[in-house]
Parts: sequence; C-alpha cells; structure tokens
Amino acid sequence: MSEQGTHELPAGWLPPSAPDPPAERPSAFGEPRRAGGGRFRRAGSGLLATLAVIGAKLKAILVLLPKIKVLTTSGSMLVSVAAYALIWGWKFAVGFVVLLFIHEMGHVIALRREGVEASAPVFIPFMGAVVWAKSLGGNALAEARVGLAGPILGTIGAAACVPIAAATGSDLWTALAFTGFFLNLFNLLPVTPLDGGRAMAAMAPWMWFVGLGAFVVLAISFPNPIIVIIALVGAFDVYGRWTRRRRGGDSQAAYYDVRARDRVLVGLVYLALIAVLVVGMDATHLQRSIPS
Repeated sequence: MSEQGTHELPAGWLPPSAPDPPAERPSAFGEPRRAGGGRFRRAGSGLLATLAVIGAKLKAILVLLPKIKVLTTSGSMLVSVAAYALIWGWKFAVGFVVLLFIHEMGHVIALRREGVEASAPVFIPFMGAVVWAKSLGGNALAEARVGLAGPILGTIGAAACVPIAAATGSDLWTALAFTGFFLNLFNLLPVTPLDGGRAMAAMAPWMWFVGLGAFVVLAISFPNPIIVIIALVGAFDVYGRWTRRRRGGDSQAAYYDVRARDRVLVGLVYLALIAVLVVGMDATHLQRSIPS
C-alpha cells in the first residue's frame, strides 16, 4: 500500500466481537496471499496487466516501425542494392534500384496530383517497391491515371539509358535500358495489383480475368516464387474487386462510371506504352554467346 493518504485509527475503534481477518500465507512471489479462491483472481488480474503492457509495447513498435531506418526510402534502397549486388554486381544493382525509384515516383506524383497523401517508395529486395496511400483516387479514371503514371515515368527513365549507352559504348547501360523496358512492360499486365490492372479499372474490368489467366499460365510454365505470389495476390484482389463491384450498389457504380472518351484515352495510352516498351526491348536486347 502506498504511504500517501494513510493514517492511524484510534484505539478501540473496532468492536471487540469483530472476527479476525482470514489468515494470510506467502505466495510464490513472496507477497502475502489470502487463502481461498482469491489467488486465482489475483493471478488473472496479473496476467491481464502483463498482456496489457505487452500490447502497449507492441503498439508502440508498430507505430515506430515505418520510422526504422531500414524501412525508410534511403535505407531500403541500400538494402535492395546490397541484395541485387550479390547477383548482378553493385553497378547494375544501383542502376536497377534507381529505375525502380523512378517508376514508383510516377505513382507518388500522380497520387499527390489526385489529392491523395502518398508515402515515399519503400523497397523490398526481389519484390520491387511499394508506395503507401489511403486510396488510389476518387474513381476508376483516377486509379488508371495513378497506375499508368508509373510505367510512363519508368519508360522515360529506361529510355534515358539508351543515349548514355550509345555515347559510352557500355553494355551496362544497354542492359539497364532493356531491364527497365521489361520491368515496365511486365507491370502493364492487366491484373491487379499490377499497373495494367489499375488501367483496366477505367477501361475494361473484365480484363482482370484475362491477366489472371496469363499469370496462371506463367506460373505453370515458368515456376517462380514471385510470379506465384503475384498470381495469388491477384486472384484474391480480382475476386474481391469483382464481388464489391457487383454488390456495391450506387457507390461502386459511380466509381466505375467512366466516360467513353476517357476510356478510349486510357486505352490509347496503355497500348502506346506497350508498343514503345516492346520496341525498346528489341532495340536494347544484347546477344550473348554461350562458350562451347
């Protein structure tokens, strides 16, 4: 008991006939404990208090987690460079991460233009990078603009490697250009959570199933953990989106209500990007001969 607020009682305050309090016996923790079922209540309250403390600590850790240096943009970039350098060498790893950064900044810029707060990119080795945002805009057209902004800026970044390669004669820059073109073309596959799936939200949502089917074929033909993960995430996302779209009522109808002119514009940008990226990959493809 705390000493604050205690005082002595006058002698004779208790009546002579008052029963003695129950006997106390020491607990396993060295504190007095009353006989009977009270120990279970005491133990239970102690467990709850311990769990409450642990929960508060975990909550504090979760709040601070985004601020840990390894998860900041610069820190996660360094981790990704180190991971990719183990396979491709540090020069290519740096260029590849910079191309990823340019792509993701396209999304960040587009989100902020839509009035949506967006985080800086966070890099995940061998999975790419992500940008955190509360929404992708107010409607499917805004979502398409956000989705296409990444490949647009990413294509410009990859194309910038071409004149550098021509001026220096370095295969490194040519390889970076090819990889950047491929990266952005891959992201245009029409299934969420890839950028092509975002474009389909405004153009033709049924194409999500075409893209999902393509990923299933890829996963079977070329077994790869990343492709399998994207296929699984895409399956859950497509199912959820399609279900919400059919059962969402007026709010979902308004979200996907895009004018025909805007659908055509999104489609033209989407197809133009694919054409540019295919041509870019063909122009920067390096022939490699295998020694016999």
